[in-house]
Amino acid sequence: MDLKEVMAVNLRRLRHAKKMTQEELAERAGLSARYVGGIERADVSASVTVLGRIAEALEVEAAELVRAAPSKSRKRAPVEPQVS
Repeated sequence: MDLKEVMAVNLRRLRHAKKMTQEELAERAGLSARYVGGIERADVSASVTVLGRIAEALEVEAAELVRAAPSKSRKRAPVEPQVS
């Protein structure tokens, strides 16, 4: 998943968690609802300035918007103790 898609998923998840509509988020961030929708669909790339405005409007750290979820394939099997 590329960074644009990661941001889209995180933005939608965080916005829903705050029970905000795209319109409410757009108003708080000083953006158009159409632009916010484009970011959530991964149709457009947000600049770091826009990323910051969205994070501030959602009251989260900007890193939360671009942090990739841990991949299931990245999980390591538990290490079992060796018996001597």
